[in-house]
Amino acid sequence: MDAARWALWVVVAVLALAAVNGLWIFGVRRRYRLRTTSPQRLRTRCEDGWELTLYERRAAHRRFEEPVLLCHGLAANRCTFDFEPPYSMAHFLAEAGFDCFSVEFRGIGDSRPSPRGRRWPDVTVDDLVTQDGPALIQEVLARTGARRAFWIGHSLGGLVGYAVAQGPAGAMLAGLLALGSPVFFSRDPLLHRLIHIGARAAWPRGFRNEWLSHTMAPFLGYATLPLSDVIINPKHILPPIQRKVYANMMSSMSRNVLLQLRDWLEHDAFRSFDGSVDWRAGLAKLSLPVMVMGGSMDRLSPPKNLRAQYELIGSPDKKLHVFGCERGDKMDYGHGDLLFGTGAPIEVYPEIRDWMAVRATALPLGSVQVPSPSGRGLG
Repeated sequence: MDAARWALWVVVAVLALAAVNGLWIFGVRRRYRLRTTSPQRLRTRCEDGWELTLYERRAAHRRFEEPVLLCHGLAANRCTFDFEPPYSMAHFLAEAGFDCFSVEFRGIGDSRPSPRGRRWPDVTVDDLVTQDGPALIQEVLARTGARRAFWIGHSLGGLVGYAVAQGPAGAMLAGLLALGSPVFFSRDPLLHRLIHIGARAAWPRGFRNEWLSHTMAPFLGYATLPLSDVIINPKHILPPIQRKVYANMMSSMSRNVLLQLRDWLEHDAFRSFDGSVDWRAGLAKLSLPVMVMGGSMDRLSPPKNLRAQYELIGSPDKKLHVFGCERGDKMDYGHGDLLFGTGAPIEVYPEIRDWMAVRATALPLGSVQVPSPSGRGLG
């Protein structure tokens, strides 16, 4: 058989495999789709022209003026916080009387494609801090008529919140809650290796890990994948929930974000892409209320890290929670367990609700606030 025919067979085989995998992924997404009421999908535009998507879940009976921004971490999307009850912080807080907005940063989920002249692989954490964060805060304030908002961020979402709070938008925040956000970075050889591999695999367009997560989702819970303990305590998250998380929550990673994370890991730094802004040092100047939270067996943000960042924060109103058996919790918590662990709805969520309720502005009983129908966004 000549080379041309071999090449043709290879092309046909690749296309056939792609078609089969496409059908598999379609089936996985349909089989494990979230069965809950859908939030309202909204749009807003950043100053640089990038359009973002956020998902509104209003309280049936609004008790507090301040809305809540729920901000996902690396390789995740809005389903981090808006999932199926009881593993949905958006549902839980809405029932408690808070208007909730689950966001998707640029390039994630429906916050794409990029505007003319911009490329998603070029996105850095700096863009999330200087563009996305302020635009999202202004949007939810315009829609609710509130003066300030709470920011809840998981992992990278909490780090973005720390940096946003140090800028002009910080005055619009009533409080910041960081879950499993590693302000300090340990010399963990495994994590270094994983980030190096990810940064190389992301060339030139980014790391598209949705394909892998959707392909593997049906097998999770039946077998424990290698490296699972880096992001969760597999014993703490029910197998059906693991499958739904991987089928719905995972998203791609920008190459520049991965390069920035590699810089943080290699130099134990939390700073801007060009190194000119030290966001870790800026924590000492924070004055807004802050709650630091994490898991007792979280390898990405271990308890030692959490205590160090807590001590560094300058706010007079700050609190630290390390969830795990030592605290009297049901089980020890990993990175993702803070949201999806079997104990999260009864151990983690109430702590967040109660902390915000004390610092929120209670609305008069029976009062009704009429927000702008379209806010400042695209509606």
